Amino acid sequence: MINRIKTLLSGSTGPARDAAPGHSFADLQVAAAALLVEAAEMDANFDAAERTKILDLVRVRFELTEAEARSLLELAGDEVANASQLYGFTRVVKDNFDHDERVELMEMLWEVVYADGALHDLEASLMRRIAGLIYVPDRESGAARKRAMSRLGLD
Repeated sequence: MINRIKTLLSGSTGPARDAAPGHSFADLQVAAAALLVEAAEMDANFDAAERTKILDLVRVRFELTEAEARSLLELAGDEVANASQLYGFTRVVKDNFDHDERVELMEMLWEVVYADGALHDLEASLMRRIAGLIYVPDRESGAARKRAMSRLGLD
C-alpha cells in the first residue's frame, strides 16, 4: 500500500525538480510531511486545526489534489509512527532541498505549531532541533516564525 501511495504521489504534477539519487520526489514529499506531522504531534494533541493546516500546506507546496494530500498525510503519519528519530527525515530534506526550500519548510513548520494558537515548550525545542539538522540558521528560522505568525494573525 505504501508503494502504491508513493507511486501515486510521484506521478503528481508537483513542482519540477530532480531528486538526488536514491530519493524520488515522493520521498522528499514524505520527509517534509513527516516533519510537519512530528511538529503537530509534539504537544501530544494533533488536533483538527493542525491536520487541516498540514493538508493545506502540502497541497499548495507540492501542488497536490485533496486526495493526494490526504494520502501523503496518512503515509507521513505512518512513517512518523514507525520512526525512532528525526534524523532520517531531516537528512532527506537537508540533502535534497536548497537553502530557500529549507527556510520555506521552517515557515511551514512554524505554521503547524502555531495552528492551535500557542507554542508549547516541546514544540519550541523541536523547532530548534529541526532548524539545526536542516542547516537553517536561528535568525532565518526566527524570520520564518514571524512570517508564519503574521500569516496566522498572531503577531
